[in-house]
Amino acid sequence: MTECSADGGPAAPVGVFDSGVGGLAVLHEIRKQLPNEALLYVADSGFAPYGERSPSYVEQRSAVIADFLVAEGAKAIVIACNTATAVTAPALRQRHAIPVVAIEPAVKPAARASSSGVIGVLATQQTLASPRFSRLVTEHAAGVDVLVQPCPDLVSLVERGVTSGPDVLAAVERHVRVLLGRRADTIVLGCTHFHFLRGVVETAAGAGIRVIDPGPAVASELRRRLAAARLLSASPATRPVRMWTSGELAGGRELISRLWPSPVEVRQLPSAYCVPPRS
Repeated sequence: MTECSADGGPAAPVGVFDSGVGGLAVLHEIRKQLPNEALLYVADSGFAPYGERSPSYVEQRSAVIADFLVAEGAKAIVIACNTATAVTAPALRQRHAIPVVAIEPAVKPAARASSSGVIGVLATQQTLASPRFSRLVTEHAAGVDVLVQPCPDLVSLVERGVTSGPDVLAAVERHVRVLLGRRADTIVLGCTHFHFLRGVVETAAGAGIRVIDPGPAVASELRRRLAAARLLSASPATRPVRMWTSGELAGGRELISRLWPSPVEVRQLPSAYCVPPRS
């Protein structure tokens, strides 16, 4: 049964959220593919990283953030976080009678692209351990060796705004080397944070290794879902992107200003939406 629903039509905004700043990569793809859409974004940095939290914790935080976005008038929600998708996408679709678009590791296109029959997935432990990820592999990677590599340290680097330099390259190389050593010829960026490390991953992997980022596919799916619901905006958005963080405001503003391509106002998520989960 729907607990909350948006009243807005095509002119209403699209709400996007992530455990932190990684979802900005998805937001950028949405803005590129759907330039008419007004956009909202929540970085739940005060409760990150989701990848190291319990499923109950992630589900509670995702529900709270989705409720906030709907209260702000969102006509659709994009879960720009692989961990949140793995844990809570079905529950959010039950909770809200608006389109809910979820991201997931690009196992299907990676399996199709691989020549060696071995692909590697860089992600969080929570994503890799989820039943949803297991189903994804079973349904779309039959006959393909899917190597998984948990990378919580890379998420932490991006959340600190550290996306380049010798220390970052060394950290990325440690993970990529494991995959290459087992003949992986395609690497999936299974966490939105890793978009900001894509160049480093490509350098560490070397020529001939494909690196797949799911962000563009999410934007395409959002377009499809909005069109099906007759919710595509026909006129350019009149408001700038609006963003909130549940973390420390000054630090959040500084980090987002580094990763987002244009000036944007970042606000503190209201305290009512920052209550710690029960578990």
